[in-house]
Amino acid sequence: QVQVVESGGGLVQPGSSLRLSCTASGFTYDYYPIAWFRQAPGKEREGVSCISHRDGSTYYLDSKKGRFTISRDNAKNTVYLQMNSLKPEDTAVYYCATSLTYYYCSGSPGHYDYWGQGTQVTVSS
Repeated sequence: QVQVVESGGGLVQPGSSLRLSCTASGFTYDYYPIAWFRQAPGKEREGVSCISHRDGSTYYLDSKKGRFTISRDNAKNTVYLQMNSLKPEDTAVYYCATSLTYYYCSGSPGHYDYWGQGTQVTVSS
C-alpha cells in the first residue's frame, strides 16, 4: 500500500525557517519523483518543489528559488523541504505527493497519483 506522510508544519514568525518531511512507503522509493505542493485558502494548489532520484531532475516554483531547498534521504525514504525566510504569504497547507506513472518531475498536480494528508504551515507575527 502506497503511503506518503507529511510532518513538520507549525506556526512560525516571519523570517523564520521550517523543515517539512515527507516519508514514503509501499513502493520503490528512489525510482519516482516526490513533490511538494501547497494550497492556501481560496487558492488553487500549486507546485512548490520536486525531486526525482532516477533522472536527477528537480523543480522549483520560480518564486521559491533561493528560499526553499528540497533534498532526499533514500536510506530513510524521506524527502525534506527546507523553507527559509518565511513570509506570511507562505501560509498554506503543504502536501507531499508521488507519481508511480512518471519518473520525472512536474509542477502539475495531475502528474501525481498519491497524496499525503497535508501539514499546516502558518507564518504570522
